[in-house]
Amino acid sequence: MTDRYPHRAFALPPGATEVLLVRHGASADAVPGEPFELVEGQSDPPLSPEGERQAQAAAQRLAGVPAAGLFVTPLRRTVQTAAPLSALTGMEPVVVPDLGEVRLGEWEGGEFRIRAARQDPLILRMLAEERWDVIPGAEAMDAFARRVDAGLQAVVGAVGPDASAVAVVHGGVIGELCRQATASRPFAFVHADNASITRLVALADGRRLLRSFNDTAHLDAGAVPVSPR
Repeated sequence: MTDRYPHRAFALPPGATEVLLVRHGASADAVPGEPFELVEGQSDPPLSPEGERQAQAAAQRLAGVPAAGLFVTPLRRTVQTAAPLSALTGMEPVVVPDLGEVRLGEWEGGEFRIRAARQDPLILRMLAEERWDVIPGAEAMDAFARRVDAGLQAVVGAVGPDASAVAVVHGGVIGELCRQATASRPFAFVHADNASITRLVALADGRRLLRSFNDTAHLDAGAVPVSPR
């Protein structure tokens, strides 16, 4: 009899941990002259009505994942995005400060979004150089990289091997973790959509695999749940 070796679906390698990174839902509009409230120097807007709808859609998509933990950042847009999933699953969100968004210095409070929309020359330089710290007072790239790496390690350590976790975080954080996993250009993955899902696997030997990026199927009508690992 001839041996046969069919294609097989991905299976989590022994000792690995899968982290589903969810970008928070859309937050409130930035308005010139009406800066967002700050928490420890960082913008802390609430979700917009659209962001609340996105959070509900993400919760429905993720409710069937056998996650061993749910994690958020100190900023309320991640806490509000995680709330529907917490209600569906009973998981209590755990705050991981190191997974907070990149610090934007003088452009906190909504200023970054306003300047980006107006194509401020410094925004264009930031994109060309692929460095957040082009912005006055912004977090240094190396410091940001170390911080979010520590945050991911905290999540992996909390849920342990052979398990999955859901972490509701920020676009800059997702971009940096994907950069670290793939050794890409600094800004190759900074365009994650609100309420998108990115799947990252932390292997037992410390290496990481990027399984998917910016999955937004649940934001369309008729989306199916994420399959268990």
